[in-house]
Amino acid sequence: MHIKHPIPPFWNKNSRILILGSFPSVKSRETMFFYGHAQNRFWKVISLVTGCDVPKTIDSKKELLQSNCIALWDVIASCEITGSSDASIKNPIPNDIGTIINQADIRQIFVNGKTAAALYDKHILPRYKRNAIALPSTSPANAAWSLERLIKEWNIIKEYL
Repeated sequence: MHIKHPIPPFWNKNSRILILGSFPSVKSRETMFFYGHAQNRFWKVISLVTGCDVPKTIDSKKELLQSNCIALWDVIASCEITGSSDASIKNPIPNDIGTIINQADIRQIFVNGKTAAALYDKHILPRYKRNAIALPSTSPANAAWSLERLIKEWNIIKEYL
């Protein structure tokens, strides 16, 4: 079944970096906000990198992003997917990041994980000619990466904030 991305991008004109995941997990689609699965380490990593408290609510997540000039969205607008498995993504249709990169001062685009990086390079890079920096996935499926290793790699975002 082809599933449409239900979550609008989170950004404003002050956003300086854009972080793109691949496609929202089942839990994120249920909560209607990014990285909704309790085991995903995204919010913990972003909090530790920016020196903020780990947000517990969607409103506090939005506040953390806004106060640190971070825009958030996903590479894929719709696709066929089994559960939350990036490996199962088929027939992806990319999101159009044009509005964000044309109206905000996006200094750098980052992608969260190898699948997001591959999808970005195939579907978005040819159109917008803006390279993205690939960061290791914060997904619990990426168990090979400890929280400490993730934080060390994700610290690069601070150079652009």
